Amino acid sequence: MSELTLKPAQRTVSVAAIALALVLVDQFTKWLALENLEPGRIVPVVGDLLAWRLTFNDSAGFSLGFGVTWFFTLLSTAAFLILILRAHKVHNTLWLILAGVIGGGIVGNLVDRLTREPGFANGQVVDFIQIPFNFPIFNFADICISVGMTLVAWRIMSGDKLG
Repeated sequence: MSELTLKPAQRTVSVAAIALALVLVDQFTKWLALENLEPGRIVPVVGDLLAWRLTFNDSAGFSLGFGVTWFFTLLSTAAFLILILRAHKVHNTLWLILAGVIGGGIVGNLVDRLTREPGFANGQVVDFIQIPFNFPIFNFADICISVGMTLVAWRIMSGDKLG
């Protein structure tokens, strides 16, 4: 993957810009879900492969850790701050993009935890994408985190150095 010619500050701004764009997409899709779906009602989209089903999640990914939303709020905040504070050290285009994608996913769900009911730092994350196989219902931010982290793991296992 190509080396970056950006200055360190430009790298940080680039990661933040990618993250912001994805947060906007995430929040828009959640707004659409809230405006158009009834909680719990399944709306088939592609046969049995994809459906919309509005739910509210107060746990982490894959419904782990119910009742400790405040912990995930703190963890998400710390993860994003570390990502942004280290973004200036990224020297490769792919890593810069992955940092922005993962950051966008983190912040997309963090916005929900900070702003939605039942209250600040304990808000429930809006989930609405359902696939078969008893897979947890998820959202666009979850896709960003999952795809980004999968690609990070793949690149590291392929011998790439992080950053």
